[in-house]
Amino acid sequence: MVVVAFFVGGLLALVLWRLSAVSAFGASVFSRENYRGRTLPTAVGVVMVLVVVAVAALVVFLDEAGTEIDDAALSGLLPAVLIAVGFGFLGLVDDLGGVGQSGGFRGHLMALARGRLTTGAIKLFGGAAVAVVAVAPYADESAGRLLLDAALVALSANLANLFDRAPGRVTKISLVCAVALALAAGFDPVLAGIALALGAGAGLLLDDLGERLMVGDAGANVLGAALGLGVVATMSPLVRTITLVVVAALNLLSEKVSFSKVINRVGPLRAVDHLGRKI
Repeated sequence: MVVVAFFVGGLLALVLWRLSAVSAFGASVFSRENYRGRTLPTAVGVVMVLVVVAVAALVVFLDEAGTEIDDAALSGLLPAVLIAVGFGFLGLVDDLGGVGQSGGFRGHLMALARGRLTTGAIKLFGGAAVAVVAVAPYADESAGRLLLDAALVALSANLANLFDRAPGRVTKISLVCAVALALAAGFDPVLAGIALALGAGAGLLLDDLGERLMVGDAGANVLGAALGLGVVATMSPLVRTITLVVVAALNLLSEKVSFSKVINRVGPLRAVDHLGRKI
């Protein structure tokens, strides 16, 4: 189920991107310069959102029509849709309206203290709200657990965004984490909705590496949030808490350390990061 969902997501994302590359993403509102000064369409990660919603709608229809659908897969579908739509929308707002704004937690909070709500701050608080609703089915009626799991999802989304500094980087990292999660969870069918989102990201990877698109925050945030939700849905409370500590620490570390510089200094990481890219 999980593997099938992954490949379906990848195929649909590739088809949707190829069909909309000129007609939709060719509009000037999406045009941004990448790290090498090339003008590309950004926020193409919204394709991932469309894939998740479209497949979820089809699965729900088939279930109502009498087709036997795995109960675990169905139970995980709505939270996955909420994550994709919520974080995809917030990322899109930041992609299109956040040019030149202060970055990092500190920058956004300082701007808010001066009476200015940045798109980054909208994403920060909005993401927290979306995460609370999405993890509610897994909270076991514990307010503390609800907040911890929501923090894991929201911070995972932000961490993924921090890695989106070079073509394909955030997708590569997300796919490695996704494989580890799927193996640890024994390919639990509840991950099917998560697999759709990750598969859609994989479907855009080659064009991302070829500098024909940028997934933007609309894609990076969905990838990170989906992984966080996958951990919440399949792992024990202890594992979830440990993961939260690691993710939170990396978020804080990013305020002082450039992940790009670290990756470029470590040979194996640099080799994987450059794989498939135009150098």
